[in-house]
Amino acid sequence: MKAMAKRGYTLFISLYVLIYFIVSFTGGETLSTAMSLFGLAAFIIGYVLLPVKQAWISLLLLIIALIVHLVAGTSLTQGVVDGFTVMSGLIALLLIVPAISWVLEEKPYIESVINFAQRLLNTSRKFYFGMMVITQIISYFLLFGSIPMVYGMINDFLNKQKGEAWENYKGTALLRAFSLTTMWVVSIPSFIFAVDALGASLGLSILQGFFISFAGILLSVLFSKYQERHYGVDLTAGIQEQLAEIAEQKKQNSRGNKDAVEFAVLFVTLFGSIFFLNAVWAVDLLLIIPIVITAWVILYFIVRGRTGAIVENGKVYLKESIPNKAQQFSILLAAGFLINAVNQSGYGEYIIDGLFYLTDVVPFLNFLWVLPFVVIVLGFIGLGPLTVIVLVSGILQGVELPYPPEIVVLGITSGSVISIMVSPLILPSIILSSVNKLSIVKNGLMFNYKYAIVFYLMVQLYLQLVVFFFL
Repeated sequence: MKAMAKRGYTLFISLYVLIYFIVSFTGGETLSTAMSLFGLAAFIIGYVLLPVKQAWISLLLLIIALIVHLVAGTSLTQGVVDGFTVMSGLIALLLIVPAISWVLEEKPYIESVINFAQRLLNTSRKFYFGMMVITQIISYFLLFGSIPMVYGMINDFLNKQKGEAWENYKGTALLRAFSLTTMWVVSIPSFIFAVDALGASLGLSILQGFFISFAGILLSVLFSKYQERHYGVDLTAGIQEQLAEIAEQKKQNSRGNKDAVEFAVLFVTLFGSIFFLNAVWAVDLLLIIPIVITAWVILYFIVRGRTGAIVENGKVYLKESIPNKAQQFSILLAAGFLINAVNQSGYGEYIIDGLFYLTDVVPFLNFLWVLPFVVIVLGFIGLGPLTVIVLVSGILQGVELPYPPEIVVLGITSGSVISIMVSPLILPSIILSSVNKLSIVKNGLMFNYKYAIVFYLMVQLYLQLVVFFFL
């Protein structure tokens, strides 16, 4: 039964994404209805694959959407037809982005980059900064999969350094680095959806997010200094001891240098192509990125003369990986249904009006102070940043706001950063705890709450100054 359900799920979600691309280029209304039906079929089959503890979030969103339709008296049939297409672009992106990892598995690119940079990372502050930068670069390719990958390599490098001080040092660098990518990395689905839904400038959103992310990295490096003092451990001595051992055992070979250079070329060609197409082609980013990734992956294997690897990886992906995404896709389909219900009913405007009323009642408070907390609070009840940003951005999409969309994007994504760092129910924290064996609460809330407070105030300082001087 389950094997049949997996095959059916893979078929329907693949057809759903295929029709999304066809509709995007042809605009056929009949096919849009077919896409909704395939999405609904995948949504229903998903519950055969998912245990209750994984299905409850999507069920909750579905029930809320049905209640909104019933109370508002809007058409449920039209809601299903329209609602199950809302997330089609994002699901297409999430279905195709993992193909990037096929390229990274071909050669030891990441190890080469770390080995190449070792001579620059000879103090605890430099090494911490390096861990965060490398995590952000790899997040471009592997999203939150960068956390276990970088942790494994750093743990192998620091294999003699044990204890909570070292786990705090490694864990905070990786979790904070990944969380900061949600403010500017173009392959992070939540960031791209927010930019696309709110009509923000991609270039300006990335530049602004990068600036805040870099400030967040420097802030984290500063915090690591005081944390090292708190634990009373000389981390620099431990790092230099490991570097000395590596220098005696082996020298960086020319092949490793070539792999590091090749990785840089791959990075530039992939994301340079996305920026170029976004500049010259007037279509949604959620359409551009999957197309670029597909072409980039195929071209890579053609150049390497390994086209057979595309088929091999594709078979494994269709058979095993797509059914494993049932929880994520079910949440997104339910979220799309809810967003459509809220927008059809007009309740989205009431929600935003309520937030503005709150900011009017409380002195010195404005909408941008409150916006990140929407993401943070929902993160503590188990809704991941992607789900929350999809919901919030989808609702804000139909509402007139007195702020530029780039400012709103930064406000939402700053909440995402904090939610990832401190919520014990978010996947990146769970993944980190699975590899370093510390509790989720310690890895997230206990190690990061002070940093999260200062980071929130830093972002708000920037937002309020922009509003004060330019609006």
